[in-house]
Amino acid sequence: MPTSLAPFSGFGLGLRPPHYEAILASPQPVDFFEIISENFMIDGGRPLLVLDRVRADYPVAMHGVSMSLGSPDGPGTDYLRRLHALMTRIDPLWVSDHLCWTGVNGRNSHDLLPLPLTEEAMATVCRHIDRVQTFLQRPLLIENPSTYVTFAEDTYTEWGFLSELCRRTGCYLLLDLNNVFVSAHNHGFSAQTYLNGLPLERVRQMHLAGHSQGETLLIDTHDAPVPDGVWALWTEVAPRLSHAAVMIERDDEIPPLSELLSELDTARRLASDVVYA
Repeated sequence: MPTSLAPFSGFGLGLRPPHYEAILASPQPVDFFEIISENFMIDGGRPLLVLDRVRADYPVAMHGVSMSLGSPDGPGTDYLRRLHALMTRIDPLWVSDHLCWTGVNGRNSHDLLPLPLTEEAMATVCRHIDRVQTFLQRPLLIENPSTYVTFAEDTYTEWGFLSELCRRTGCYLLLDLNNVFVSAHNHGFSAQTYLNGLPLERVRQMHLAGHSQGETLLIDTHDAPVPDGVWALWTEVAPRLSHAAVMIERDDEIPPLSELLSELDTARRLASDVVYA
């Protein structure tokens, strides 16, 4: 299995159906697009035709939501075969998924569920990452989750858990700054401590997104513009992550493409201001 993954320092967007027509109609000022892998793990149809046309003009990253690395069973063989087929079709920048579990006994909750940060969970996740990386013959990127509960059994911090995953499996990281902001607020830890505890040299991609205010917790809804607090984290960490790609992530209340391109311009400008200051 390849043990290294070359950096790619572009600025991108998620490929979403409301924007298909505009993206295909004319070149867009983006360096890459990210897809939700499961939306394209199909035998045919318009989504794959659109993806083929987009891939002819832009690099593409694959981002999954159903690998369930924290569940006892992990991803099924059929899932991995379909994922591998899509990967072979488009030759992505990388393949990523989340530090979470999504189901058990063949049932998918369609939610990114938290797992206890224990040595038992570490062994389970490492076993599944090793299996997937061997199957795909490439390293995975693992995304930090947004969480709303912790477990009394936890023996790792989340940043310590992710760091150890990288050390044991050779995986890389997808750093979601909105998730760091949300979890730091919900659990009362320092976002700066979290970022300082990660092996930032293993980060290959970042997400910038928005969230919603619940009664007491922040909720990772991906349905709003990037807020000031997340932009502030981006400004802080950008000088140390010039080797990584960054994208604006929006999954609900999707605005016109022009609005997301404006946010992407803000990400570029803030990065330039702090890197070249």
